[in-house]
Amino acid sequence: MSAENTTPNDHANPAVDGSELIRFDKVTKRFGDNVVLDNLCFDVASGKHVTLIGPSGSGKTTILRLLMTLVKPDEGTIKVAGDYLTHEEKGGRLVPAGERHVREVRKSIGMVFQQFNLFPNMKVLRNITEAPVHVLGMGKDEAEERARELLELVGLTDQMDKHPSQLSGGQQQRVAIARALAMRPQVLLLDEVTSALDPELVAGVLDVLRDIAHTTDITMLCVTHEMGFARDISDDVLMFDEGRVIESGAPEKIFSEPEHDRTREFLSAVL
Repeated sequence: MSAENTTPNDHANPAVDGSELIRFDKVTKRFGDNVVLDNLCFDVASGKHVTLIGPSGSGKTTILRLLMTLVKPDEGTIKVAGDYLTHEEKGGRLVPAGERHVREVRKSIGMVFQQFNLFPNMKVLRNITEAPVHVLGMGKDEAEERARELLELVGLTDQMDKHPSQLSGGQQQRVAIARALAMRPQVLLLDEVTSALDPELVAGVLDVLRDIAHTTDITMLCVTHEMGFARDISDDVLMFDEGRVIESGAPEKIFSEPEHDRTREFLSAVL
């Protein structure tokens, strides 16, 4: 995407030079005796759209929760834009990171959850401006201008003065997408963003995400069971099973010529 391309101007603020943006290095996560992620290693380059597929319970959403620091790894390290996420270097050693360090690194990450998590007492416009003003220190006028641009991007300009309860589920999820983008993240995490929607509302949300994928340079890490969407927007697809990546590649390869028996079995059940 060239500097002259002004299609939705600067809806994100990614570093798009193909450099490594996310790295999981030997990450293990356990919940009790259950090993959810098992010595996981993978990376995501800036500007790429990577989709995680696989059966429920295979560890996909845990990856996103680790990146949002909602949970912490039991072993291994995670880097975002070259900085350790839950560790920091002191005296030549890696130690658990303080909250200030975590907050600073996490600013690079935006997430859209299964549930919309909008502030019910705030109108749509303020739902989008609240974090840029109070977390990024953005001026109110600038934040509102950006919010209006993003509402245009997601097709909700005429809904900015409504409360979330006055919107459909699909509209609420589109507001949640705009809110995540308002923080100018380098990477957007998408966690089964259509799973809570009625079937007739799914297509509208996926169309918005396709537009963002095709017209901006933002990096995406997506967990979804919408295989058509994954095929459309992905540069790479990672197939998970029992906390490990068992197969990865371009969507054409994974969906048309999977090599692993487990991948073929999973796709035959969902396609």
